[in-house]
Amino acid sequence: MLTNEGVVLIAEDDAALRHSLSSTLQTLGFKVGEVATGEYALLELRHEHYELVLLDLNMPGMGGLAACKRIREQHPKLQIMVLTVRDTEDDKVLALDAGADDYITKPFLLMELTARIRSAVRRMRTPEGSALRSRQVGEIRVEAEQHRVFKRDTEVHLTPKEFDLLLILMQNAGKPLSHHKLLTAVWGEEYGGEREYLRTYMSQLRRKIEDDPAKPVYLTTENYIGYRFKSEP
Repeated sequence: MLTNEGVVLIAEDDAALRHSLSSTLQTLGFKVGEVATGEYALLELRHEHYELVLLDLNMPGMGGLAACKRIREQHPKLQIMVLTVRDTEDDKVLALDAGADDYITKPFLLMELTARIRSAVRRMRTPEGSALRSRQVGEIRVEAEQHRVFKRDTEVHLTPKEFDLLLILMQNAGKPLSHHKLLTAVWGEEYGGEREYLRTYMSQLRRKIEDDPAKPVYLTTENYIGYRFKSEP
């Protein structure tokens, strides 16, 4: 079922939008499946191989957030991109907490959506490099191969993208990393200018890692540059 461009499942209860997205993506070379609810998305994922799920958050039944959590539990490496009309920071945080890799708000530009889908498929197909190593700085320990994070020997739950962001910061502990470098390293070239996007993820990561997110000890801001994981907190 694998194609050159990617295999995408669209979970969207708006039939007109679902069919329009499906038609466009198929024209661009993607293999596409369609479902109208989270329940059917879970069922479809059990029987077919997909690389990415486009998941509407406002679906009937179990709803998009609950579906996102279940999909992430059952398919840890699958790329999940949520579609939502809600664009507050709280809404974004809820989606990230549920396990989403990306979010895009409606209405959206089709070119932006397809660029992000291509980037996500590339990440799905890129094998994890052997260069990834475990690191410990202060009370924070990352076990790269196991995708686990510990603080004072207590495991911290991170979403896949939060983990990738923390890992690259810890692997460069002590060095300031620019917004652009972090965005392109974790999400791809299409995200190089998404500073607000990065701020949302950093805020969420601080909430899970720092004792006081308002006064970060590890994840510090480098004004006008980016962020730094302090080597000596």
